[in-house]
Amino acid sequence: MQSSWTAAASGSNVESTPEKLQRVALVIQYLGTYFHGWQRQPQQRTVQEEIENALQSVLGYPIILHGAGRTDAGVHAAAQVAHFDAPALVPSHRWADILNHRLQSDIVIRASAAVDSSWHARFSALWRRYRYSLYTDKRPNLFVRPFSWHYYQAPLNEVLMQEALAPMVGRHHLAAFHRAGSSRPHSWVEVQTTQCSRDGPFIHIELQASGFLYGMMRLLVGLLVQVGRGLRSPAEFTELWTAQRRDQVRYAAPPQGLCLLRVGYLDFPFPTELWFDTQPKFVLPTVGELEHSLG
Repeated sequence: MQSSWTAAASGSNVESTPEKLQRVALVIQYLGTYFHGWQRQPQQRTVQEEIENALQSVLGYPIILHGAGRTDAGVHAAAQVAHFDAPALVPSHRWADILNHRLQSDIVIRASAAVDSSWHARFSALWRRYRYSLYTDKRPNLFVRPFSWHYYQAPLNEVLMQEALAPMVGRHHLAAFHRAGSSRPHSWVEVQTTQCSRDGPFIHIELQASGFLYGMMRLLVGLLVQVGRGLRSPAEFTELWTAQRRDQVRYAAPPQGLCLLRVGYLDFPFPTELWFDTQPKFVLPTVGELEHSLG
């Protein structure tokens, strides 16, 4: 007869819930293409629901998963962080492998670890970092299409774009970049760092902030592209968001270029090496390599 510990470790359902619980933190990667965002929604495929279903298949009863951030439909994550409470039947580091065996290939649990019961994936987080990637070559590239906005209509000046971003550092009311439909009662955000840089045909826009408003990064990038094209000046960009002119921010960048890179904590329960591979650089084949492959 299987013990509760053996049953949980092997993936069998556990019939009863012991009194002793442990809080387990997860580092999660997912490709957002076929998800309707992070948060569980009726009749929609979401990341939270997929992992909660996998947990229930192990434990035999529903488990609530708490995420550090709620990514929108089509948005990716390189290192989302979440936690759940479960019976202390399985060593915490085993949960990553147990869940990966039950999840589809577009979600991966990179690591799992036990944390203190007071630790919270969302409320203990000090900051989140997002990156938006644009691919500016005129010819499409199938290997980067799922992870970037193919923007080739006009040249973009990344220096002007960075100049526009710089004044955002600090605590600001960013209602201009706050989509309707959010339950958040205010639009204050502490922006810690901004960066816009070019890497060959790519332009990467990164923001690190205490939190992000609903739709914030995509609305911001949509307006920032106008600066890069010369349709607006950096000063106009600043004037719009400082004046909270949501009516003037009309275009949101498409979701596939956006990725949640990292979440920062005072007491991050995982080795920082997990972060080192969460900022992949796009490597394109050279002309010589293409000619060789074509014979």
